Amino acid sequence: MTSLHDSSSTSRSLIERARSLDAEAWRRLCEVYGPVVYRWAKGKGLQATDAADIGQEVFRAVAMKIGTFRRDRPGDTFRGWLWTITHHKLGDYFRTHNNQPRAVGGSTARLELHERAEDGSLDSSVGDDADAEREILHRALALIRVEFELTTWQAFWRTTVDGLSIDQVAAEVNLSAGAVRQAKYRVLRRLRDEMRDENAT
Repeated sequence: MTSLHDSSSTSRSLIERARSLDAEAWRRLCEVYGPVVYRWAKGKGLQATDAADIGQEVFRAVAMKIGTFRRDRPGDTFRGWLWTITHHKLGDYFRTHNNQPRAVGGSTARLELHERAEDGSLDSSVGDDADAEREILHRALALIRVEFELTTWQAFWRTTVDGLSIDQVAAEVNLSAGAVRQAKYRVLRRLRDEMRDENAT
């Protein structure tokens, strides 16, 4: 049984709610996507504090620009848009800190990263990597977990994540096969609602 959110909030996506300055949506948005931005920054050789600073800059830009996020073309995703902002912030960082070597590998590594930022080769495909997608899904699932009863969640998890058959899970959680199907459907529908703007359809 869903509980913590009224129907008006759950019927709109996380991004849509963030656009309307919903404080809880912003908290959830940062919780889902913040670690991904941090990992992208760390992956470019930044130390933890610098990666955290990049994350703050990225989400400051997101707050100012979220009204401009659109899915006008096939394949447009919020994650891809977020990576574009991160890419620009990383470029700014390397241009600003080129003469202050602090990254692992010293000044040579920093210069190489700076040159990559300048020539646009920071790997613009990073925003679509499978690890980021998995991390976002797991974080979104953790956020919506509290909205469901234990048996509903177990039925969803065991069928969808663990790959057990409907009949196996029905016996395991003491539900009918129809109830297991319904539980799986309800959680997936809630996840789709939460992340509707993440993947273009």
